[in-house]
Amino acid sequence: MTLMAAKFTPEVLLSAPRRSPGLPNPSGKLALYTVSSYSFEDHKKTSQIRVLDVSSGESSPLIEEPGASEPVWIGEDEVLYLKAGEHGNTSLVVRQLGSAEASSSYEAGSVKAPISEVIVKALPNGTVAFACSATTNPHGELHNPEVEKEPHSSAKVYTSLFVRHWDTWGSKNSSSIFYGALEKKDGKYSLKDNKLTNALAGTGLSSPVPPFGGSGDFDISSSGLVFVAKDPKLDAAIYTKTDLYFIPLETFTETNPPSPRIVKTPGLEGYSNSPVFSNSGRKVAFTRMRSNQYESDKPRLLIVPDIADPETTEEFYATKDGDGGWDTRPESVLWSHDDATLYVTAEDRGRTLIFELPSTPSKATSIPTPIKTPEGSVNSFHLIANPSTTSQAKDHLFVTSTSLIDNSNYAITHPASGTYSVVSSASKQGKSFGLSRGSIDSITFRGAGGDYDVHALVVRPSSYSPEKRYPLCMLIHGGPQGAWQDSWSTRWNPAVFAEQGYVVVCPNPTGSTGYGMALEDGIKGDWGGRPYNDLVKCFEYVAENLPEVDVNRAVALGASYGGYMINWIQGHPLGRKFKALVCHDGVFSTLNQWSTEELFFPIHDFEGTIYDNRAGYEKWDPARFVNEWATPQLIIHSELDYRLPVTEGLAAFNVLQAKKVPSKLLMFPDENHWVLKHENSLVWHREVLAWINKYSGIEEEQQKGLTDGVGQLKV
Repeated sequence: MTLMAAKFTPEVLLSAPRRSPGLPNPSGKLALYTVSSYSFEDHKKTSQIRVLDVSSGESSPLIEEPGASEPVWIGEDEVLYLKAGEHGNTSLVVRQLGSAEASSSYEAGSVKAPISEVIVKALPNGTVAFACSATTNPHGELHNPEVEKEPHSSAKVYTSLFVRHWDTWGSKNSSSIFYGALEKKDGKYSLKDNKLTNALAGTGLSSPVPPFGGSGDFDISSSGLVFVAKDPKLDAAIYTKTDLYFIPLETFTETNPPSPRIVKTPGLEGYSNSPVFSNSGRKVAFTRMRSNQYESDKPRLLIVPDIADPETTEEFYATKDGDGGWDTRPESVLWSHDDATLYVTAEDRGRTLIFELPSTPSKATSIPTPIKTPEGSVNSFHLIANPSTTSQAKDHLFVTSTSLIDNSNYAITHPASGTYSVVSSASKQGKSFGLSRGSIDSITFRGAGGDYDVHALVVRPSSYSPEKRYPLCMLIHGGPQGAWQDSWSTRWNPAVFAEQGYVVVCPNPTGSTGYGMALEDGIKGDWGGRPYNDLVKCFEYVAENLPEVDVNRAVALGASYGGYMINWIQGHPLGRKFKALVCHDGVFSTLNQWSTEELFFPIHDFEGTIYDNRAGYEKWDPARFVNEWATPQLIIHSELDYRLPVTEGLAAFNVLQAKKVPSKLLMFPDENHWVLKHENSLVWHREVLAWINKYSGIEEEQQKGLTDGVGQLKV
C-alpha cells in the first residue's frame, strides 16, 4: 500500500499509509502489521491489520474491524488481537488464518476496561501466558473511564510534586500489569476463568512507567514476570530511578502472586529499561543508567544469570572507574535461539544499528561491531530462525527500519553471512515519494572545542543540480540529548523542506547522542555555549565548502531544545545570518524551567536547583538578550505542552511584537509537545513552509513563475 506522488508535499507525507513494525510468526513465513491512512478529503482515518507473506513480499488485509488493534501470534497461524467495544470494554479475539469465513474468528475473553501492550508466551503446560497493561484505581482494580461517575467539581488538589506530566494532570490512578492464561479446548483458545490478575496490586509499584512506557517495560516467560517501576521511596519528579523487579509465576493463573523481588545493581541507580527473558526463561538481559538524576545518562547492558537469584547481576564492559568500556547507548535487546548471543540496538553516527556480542559478559572481551542492515535506522527486530536449530549461525532477524527517504522497510538480516534481503518497502524505498538515496549526504567539520568533530546530515531536493544555488535550511534538533538520524519522521521530515527548494543541513552538535558520551555530556551547564558555537561552525563550513548553498537566504528552525536554540540564536550574531527563524515549543527563559514537570531535567543540565545555582540558569537565559532580537520569527506552541508551558511561546511572541519584529504565533489548544493530529499537522506544515519561503525568496520565485514548482530556479 503506497501513495504515488510526483512531489513530496506535506499532504503526501501526512496521508501516506503508516505501517507498524512487522511481527513475524514462529517460522518467519508470515508477518503481522497494522497500517493506517488519513484522507484530507474525507477528514477521516482508516486502519487495518494485514498479514505479509515474507517469501513473496505480498500482503493482504486480515482484520478490518473498527477498534481492532495490537495483533500478536499465539501459534503458527493463529492471531490474537484486541477489539475495543461498547462502554470501554475490550474483547480478546482470535482469528485463524486460512479462512475468510466469520467462523474463523471468535472471542477468547473479555475485559471490562481498556487494556493495551499485549505480550504472549507459550508455556510448557500447553497454555499461553498473557500479559498486558491497564490503568487501575487506588484499590488496584481495573479503571474504566467510560463508566466512571463524573464529579460535580473539576477542582484538583495536590500536596506533592508531579501534579502534571507530559500532557496529563496527575490523578490517583496508576498503570499496572495484568496477567492470565489462554487455554485451548476443542480447537479454540479462551482466557481461563475470563480473569486477569493485577500483578502489582498492593505493592505500591506502577508499570509501565509513564508517559512513554509500554511493552518494553516488562516481559514474561515460563519463569514469571519481570518489569521496571519507579522507586516509590523517591520523588519521581526529581529522581529518574527505576528498578527491575521479578515476580515468579508458573501457570499465570496464580490469584495471589508473590511479592516482587528487586534486581540488585550496585553502583547503578538510574533508569532501568528493556528487560528481556532468554529463550530458556532463566536469564534476563536489561539496561540501566548510573545517575539517578540524568535522564540521558549512558545505559549499561546487564544480565541476570539466574532470575531465581535476582540479587546477582553482571555488567557488560564494566570498568573500574564505572564509566563502562563501550562508549555507546544500548537500547533494545534480543537473544539468539541458543541464548549464547545478544543482538542489541544502539545509535551510531546518525543511525540506529544492531550490534552482536556474546551473552556472557566475561566472553565479551572486544567492543561489538554492527551487523549489516538496510540503509537507515532500525526500530524493531525479531528472531525468525527454526527454533530447533542450536547454531547461532542459523539466526535470522526480521528487521523493521526507516530512513530519510523510506517510511517503512521490512528485511531479513543474516548476521553470520553479513547480508540482508529486503522483503517489503512501503514507499518502494522512496520511489513512491519521488525520493532517492542520491539526495542524502553528510558533512563532518571541526567542532567549536577544537578537539572533536561534528557530523551533520544533508538532504538536497530531488531536482538538485550542482550548477544552481539553493537557500540553506538549518534544522536544530531537540533533547538536547538527541540527534538527527537517517530515519523517517512525520513531524520533522527534512525531505519536505528540501522539496521546497532548500539544501537542508541537520547538524548533531555538542549534546547529541550516538557520537560518544563526551560529546553528549559536553552540554551540561553549557546550553548556549559549545552547542551554539558548533552551529556557528556548521554555518561557516557550509558557506565555505558547499558552493551550491546560498547562505544569504538561510533560514533556521528548531523544536524543544532546538526551539531554545532558536531563541538563543535570535539574541546572538548568528541570528543576523538568517532571513527567518521558526521556534516550536521553545524555551523563552531558563529561569522558567521549574514550571516543567520532570524537575530532574533542569537539575542535571543546569547543575543544581534554581535556588542553589541561580547563576547557572541565568547564564544561558535567552531572555537576557531580547534587546538583540531582530530576525523575523514564527512561534509555535501548544496548550497541552506541560513540559514547556504555552507561556514560553507567548512571552517570546510578545517580545517580538512589542519590538515590531515581523512575527507570527501559531497555537494548538489540543496538542502537547508534539503536533500529532493530521489536520493540525497539515496546518503546521503550511504555516512553517509559508513563513520560511516568504523570507528565503522561494515564495516570490514561485509567484513569478520562475521555478519548477519546488523552489528550484529554472534555466
